[in-house]
Amino acid sequence: MPLKTLLIDDEPLARARLRRLLNQFEATFDIIGEAGNGVEGLTLITELRPDVIFLDIEMPLMTGFEMLAHLTDMPMVIFATAYDQYAMKAFEENSIDYLLKPIEIERLAKTVEKLKKL
Repeated sequence: MPLKTLLIDDEPLARARLRRLLNQFEATFDIIGEAGNGVEGLTLITELRPDVIFLDIEMPLMTGFEMLAHLTDMPMVIFATAYDQYAMKAFEENSIDYLLKPIEIERLAKTVEKLKKL
């Protein structure tokens, strides 16, 4: 059964690229929604209760880390960002993986393998 998946990123092109990549793993991911910032992301997480979120870090209104601090029921988190300097903090947040943009299909396949082991 595919994981209910939410994409949270302020860049529409990055979300579109990620969606295209995730569609190649349709047995693993069912994309149930997208948000353009952390505030929208919080609302969708509460409403849709995803199993996993792909989360950008630097976004307007609220960073990805700030958004996570507001959650009580935490989905699995996979960071998808252009910045490598947040990697250590991301793993302190118990994320599943940390993907650097532009995300490549080979790297995403490794993330899928990690998810299958959980």
